[in-house]
Amino acid sequence: MKKLIPLMILASALLAVNGCKTYEFTLDEHIGICGTGFADVARSCGLDYLEANVTSFLCPEDDDAAFKANCAALEGSLPIYSANGFFPGSLKVVGPEAETQRAIEYSKTAIRRAAEIGIKVLVLGSSGARSLPEGFPRDKAQEQFLTLLKGMAPTAEEYGVIVALEPLQKEETNFINTVREGAGIARLAGSPNICVIADFFHMARENEDPGAIVESADKLVHCHIAEKEERTPPGVKGDDFTPYFKALKEIHYTGRISIECGWSDINAQLPVAVKTMKEQINSVK
Repeated sequence: MKKLIPLMILASALLAVNGCKTYEFTLDEHIGICGTGFADVARSCGLDYLEANVTSFLCPEDDDAAFKANCAALEGSLPIYSANGFFPGSLKVVGPEAETQRAIEYSKTAIRRAAEIGIKVLVLGSSGARSLPEGFPRDKAQEQFLTLLKGMAPTAEEYGVIVALEPLQKEETNFINTVREGAGIARLAGSPNICVIADFFHMARENEDPGAIVESADKLVHCHIAEKEERTPPGVKGDDFTPYFKALKEIHYTGRISIECGWSDINAQLPVAVKTMKEQINSVK
C-alpha cells in the first residue's frame, strides 16, 4: 500500500493540472441587470438574474410585511442573485455622525432577508453613507468602517451571504475609490464573507487598470458594467471591455456581472448591450 501513495499523489496532481486546462470561462451565461422593474425585458433578452436594492427591496428597518409584499410582487420572476444600495445616505457609517451599532443591526436584517430568498451577494456602495466630511481623519474612518464590517461578518457567515464592498469614483465619494483599496480593506476585515466587487465604470473613471482585478482575485466576487463617458449601457458609445474580461478569465472568475447604467430606451438598448457583452466575452475565450 505504501508504494501506491506516491502514485496517488501524482494522479491527484495531474487531475489538478488537467482541471485548470479544461476550465471554461462562462461569464456570458451569467449576466444580470440592476433593477427589479426590468424583469420582463431582462427575461426576453435571456438574462440570468436581477439585482435588487437593499434599502427599498429588503427594507431592513421596516417590518417583515413590507419585505414580503416586495417578494410577492416578483413571484415567478427571474431570481434575485444580488442587491446593491446597501445603506441610505441618512445612515452614516463613517465620520463624526457614524451610527455603527444601528448600521450593524440594519445589516443583520438585510443579510437574514437576503438569505431567505436566495440572494448571494449584497453590494455595499452607499456613497452618501460612507463619504467623509472635509478634514476627518482617514485612518479613523477606516477604523470605523472595519468595526462595522467585523460587526456584520458573523451574520454574513452564518447565513452564507457575501457582503461586497463597491469602490466608487471620487465624484461620488471620497472613501474607497479603487478595487485595490477595497480588496485591502476586505482582507483586513478577516472574514471570507467580506469581499469586493469590480465596477468597470468606476474603474475607468478612476483610471484603474484591469490588473487590479488580478491582484484582487482572492476577494473579487461580483462585477458591474457600464460605459465610461455617460454611464450608458454597453454598445452605445462602443467601449471596449475586453481588457477587463481577459483579467477575469485569467483569475478563473466564476461570479456574475450586472449591467448598471442609465437607460434612455431599455427595450431597444438592452438587446444590444447583451449582444455586445457576449461578443466581447467570447472574443477572449
